[in-house]
Amino acid sequence: MQKPAVVPPAPTYTIGELAREFDLTTRAIRFYEEAGLLCPQRQGRARIYTQRDRTRLKLTQRGKRLGLSLAEIKELVTMYESPRDTVPQLKRYLEVLGAHRADIESRMADLRATLEEIRAYEAEARQLLKKQQRGQV
Repeated sequence: MQKPAVVPPAPTYTIGELAREFDLTTRAIRFYEEAGLLCPQRQGRARIYTQRDRTRLKLTQRGKRLGLSLAEIKELVTMYESPRDTVPQLKRYLEVLGAHRADIESRMADLRATLEEIRAYEAEARQLLKKQQRGQV
């Protein structure tokens, strides 16, 4: 008679383990929990995070790097976990990314213009300094 296969328990994580892995504070993780992005189980006072929570935290960090708001991250993470009707999900993802790309491109254009102004002011100040120094010699 064949023994039934033993299924190892799903991995779990403490708040400290996730904080170290993602280089976050435990306070930040609790903030994501309050925002509804993470839903740890409780064992007494301890929070026990599942692989699902770890994945959600990873997606949250990725969204933050992209400049997404927590509301946008939550929407995308929820879509990621929902039954996959990928066309609406991908369209929404592209909308969010496109809006952020346009915002960043606009800010970059503003920064380029500001840099050009600073360079012009620097050149003008250098010219004035040279004139002043020649007049004092």
